[in-house]
Amino acid sequence: MAHFAKLGVNGKVILVVPFDDDRCLNADGIEDEEIGRQALEAETGWPLWKQCSWNTHRGTHAESKTPFRANYPGIGDIYDEENNIFVIPKDPNCDSWTLNTTTGRYEPPTEMPSYENSTYNDGENDIKYTIIWNESTKKWEGYSSDQSTKMAIWNGSSWDAV
Repeated sequence: MAHFAKLGVNGKVILVVPFDDDRCLNADGIEDEEIGRQALEAETGWPLWKQCSWNTHRGTHAESKTPFRANYPGIGDIYDEENNIFVIPKDPNCDSWTLNTTTGRYEPPTEMPSYENSTYNDGENDIKYTIIWNESTKKWEGYSSDQSTKMAIWNGSSWDAV
């Protein structure tokens, strides 16, 4: 089963539909995106469609095949024409993050610390920090589980208490 994303303004995905593989075949019996796109345009009157792969997520194909356009898109995702990939829109609070064109995801300048090593002790129990990116300092911060108290700042290799 093929899938196509309907694109709106600025490449925004406004719908994703399944589409019968047989309706995408050219005269030689080979799947051809343009044939599927033309069929969808004829049916819907909408010209902007891009094929996508149900099995592709974060630049990896679930069946170990070649990933297609980085991600299976959801409504509100963006088709990046320059890189020919689907991406989740960039969080406006993460301006310093850059697009990884293989995974189709925005990544912070410093990798997020793992939760395994992100704990504090409340006097009785080890509790995992709630980890939040701070765009103004460009650092990860560890908060109490209710997010009311900043407890530590990630220095790139370990937590520094606040």
